[in-house]
Order: sequence, then structure tokens, then C-alpha cells
Amino acid sequence: MKSLNFLLMVMLFISSQLLNAKVLNDSIPPGKNYEKAAFRLWYSDDIETIHGILVIVPGSNGDGRIQISDTIWQLFAQKHGLAILACYYKDYESSDSFIERYVNVSQGSGQALLKVIRKFSRTSGHHELENSPLLLWGASAGGQFNYEFACWCPEKVIGFIVNKGGIYYTALAPKATRSVPGIFFIGEKDLEARNDIIKGLFSMNRRAGALWIYAPEPGVAHEFVHSKILALIFFNEILSLRSSGDLQSDKKRTLVALKESDGWIGDHKSQIILPASEIKKYDYPVSWFPGRITAEAWKIFISK
Repeated sequence: MKSLNFLLMVMLFISSQLLNAKVLNDSIPPGKNYEKAAFRLWYSDDIETIHGILVIVPGSNGDGRIQISDTIWQLFAQKHGLAILACYYKDYESSDSFIERYVNVSQGSGQALLKVIRKFSRTSGHHELENSPLLLWGASAGGQFNYEFACWCPEKVIGFIVNKGGIYYTALAPKATRSVPGIFFIGEKDLEARNDIIKGLFSMNRRAGALWIYAPEPGVAHEFVHSKILALIFFNEILSLRSSGDLQSDKKRTLVALKESDGWIGDHKSQIILPASEIKKYDYPVSWFPGRITAEAWKIFISK
């Protein structure tokens, strides 16, 4: 993965210095499908207008708030004028605890996220936060949350990550969600059930035109280090493509719709990547990329 790490370091201008930042904490009372919803917001002092929010959702019932201290996330956010919002969702106790209820965002946990963003827009003085679009990163159950949020509120999402999780409430995503770029990660040595479910979600929706990437990671189980690197490269590319330039705080941001014909296509079996305009017909789902940079990084990622 050395090539991927190099791409990431170049992308982030790693030698740049982080400036002072603000950190805010808040929470939302328990709801129908979650017992706890606590959040931490980070943004750099030098950002005059926040352009979007990077949302971090950890694994099952985990407290992800510490992840705002990750220097890589901070450099990425500062580079693009983003805030970071890290989440801690916790389920009510149940006998089948491997089925996370809070990831079913339409039942209340999604609204909790929007409510806390509204609260942060007031306490931070950055009123544009309320209407800022979201980049969704998550690991395991966090990726499940991301997928369901993109299905529930696609107009709010720049791009999202599904990352080796196993429980999903929506099979065929709404048409609007299929237009939101996403990556679907699996691990070669992860549970077969997780891999089958994620591949099935990708395959069904990609056949219906979803602008999504299938990223099987060789040699790993339930791990997330390298998926984070590819996700950052992907986020870096789609941010500029989907930005409308509308930064008024009193209205919803309109995200630019991407066309399949303008992107790249990758075949995970042959590991061939080509502009979408040059590819042949395939008898199985192939990945769609917003541009060559993500396509090249993906090719490195899936290579043994």
C-alpha cells in the first residue's frame, strides 16, 4: 500500500501546519432507535465559511468522538474548508446486539444528526453549518449508518462509505441515492456473510445505475486502515466535482449531479480501468469512479 500512502500525502500537503481550532460538544436526548447520541465538532479557526461537514461514525456502539484528533482528518478538513463531526451512537440493550438499531436512520437517529448540526450552527456562530452537505465516513456499523443515511436523505450527501458492516435495512436504494457516489469495501478474510451482503447491495444497485465502487481488499479481515486512505482520495476528488459554489447560509446547498458517462469504469476481476466512454458491455457489475485519480488508487488498493 506504499503507493496509496504516497498519493494521500501529496493530496493533503502533509508539510502544511495545522492552525488553531475550535472543539464543541453536544448531544440529543434518547430516541426511538437509540439510547445515546453524543457528538463532537471540530473546525479550524482560519475557515471563514465552512463548505461542508465530514461525519465520522465508528463501529458498533462505539464512541468516535476522539477521532476528531486525527491529524489526517484535520489536514483534509482544513484543506477543503470542512468541519469534522464525530459521533457516538449507542443502542438500547437487546438480546441480538449484533443488529444495530441506530443505523436504521429513518427511525430517529438520522434526525438526531440533523438536529445536532442545527445546534452547532448556532453555538459556533457558523450558521452555514445547518445547510452544509455531508461526507460520510464510517467503519463497520458506521458504514451501515452511512448507507442508510444516504438512502434517507440523499440530497444532503456528497459521498459515502460502506465499510465491511453486516446489517442493512434498505436493499434497493432510492434513485436519488444511486446518484450519490459511494464506496463499498469488503475484506477478503472478513465474515463471508458481511461480504455477501455488501456485494449484493452493490451489485443490485449498480445494475440500476448507481455511481458506486466495489472495493474488495485482499488479505484483510475486519480492518479499516487502508480503506480510510482510499476513502480520502475518493473524497478529495468528488468534493470539487460536486460543489455548486453556493455558500449562502440561509438556503440549502445544491450538489452537482454527476454523469456516469463522464467518469471511469473499473473491472475488479481484470483490474482494468478505462474512461466510461471507452468501455465495453459487461455481464457483471463493474465499478464507477468520478475520475482517474480514484480509479488508479482503487487499482492499487485491490491488487494483491
